[in-house]
Amino acid sequence: MPTPNAPGAALRAKLNERRGLLVPGCGNALAARVIETLGFEAVYLSGAGLTNNFYALPDLGFINLADVAQHTAAIRDAVQLPLIVDADTGFGNALNVRQTVKTLERAGANAIQLEDQAMPKKCGHFSGKEVVPVSEMVGKIKAAVDARISGDFLIIARTDARAVSGPEDALDRARRYAEAGADVTFVEAPTSLDELRAIAQLPCPQIVNIVIGGKTPALAAAQFAQMGFAMVLYANAALQGAVRGMTNALGELRKHGVLQEDPALVATFAERQELVHKTELDELERRYSA
Repeated sequence: MPTPNAPGAALRAKLNERRGLLVPGCGNALAARVIETLGFEAVYLSGAGLTNNFYALPDLGFINLADVAQHTAAIRDAVQLPLIVDADTGFGNALNVRQTVKTLERAGANAIQLEDQAMPKKCGHFSGKEVVPVSEMVGKIKAAVDARISGDFLIIARTDARAVSGPEDALDRARRYAEAGADVTFVEAPTSLDELRAIAQLPCPQIVNIVIGGKTPALAAAQFAQMGFAMVLYANAALQGAVRGMTNALGELRKHGVLQEDPALVATFAERQELVHKTELDELERRYSA
């Protein structure tokens, strides 16, 4: 019998509404906490965000399963939101995908995203991508479905074929992946409104990924909802905002040699402690003290 998975069941229900659920990505637990505090309904652990944050490297396949599992567990402890985890290509073949699913479900993910790129994979909005044969990806999806414990642990299948073999092949792959058992499919990097409309009409719930400065038209979430998209993903908006914020604050420090508690540049000390729940831990310390 499937084990209970309340966040996963909630995520499935939200995506089945196809109302353009707006989901930001994070690269660490602190960013996930900000996302939850602001009232978003789900959070996405971005492979690109994790790679950029953790290693200061571009999204070119440098992270591994241990990296992703460590951050999945940290985020699960930090927030109560449904957690979608970018698992890249599953870190190998179908047997590796089986282990990836078991590891990430145990770490606290409620959904994982697998993509059909050949290794070494690249950011979906980079050039020079390659994709594996459909049959190989279908085998990975079947392995993922068999490996999950909870029936509400969602398998999201992403195809990068749009940039390799064109939009029609990407649509066909998405259909094949849904037939293999994927709960949600995700055609990466469409470049026109006509392509977006065609993707939104695929049978199972669809994700559109908006990369700021990327290839896909950035429409309002309400417009994507009207098309029929289930989820509007901003995988690295938090990261790009954080980079700009750090640059501005530290630029002021470098220029003037001092940095005051200016809300236009930095969070206050009190805001930072509130975000990491220091008051709650102080109360626990008092409770457990002799």
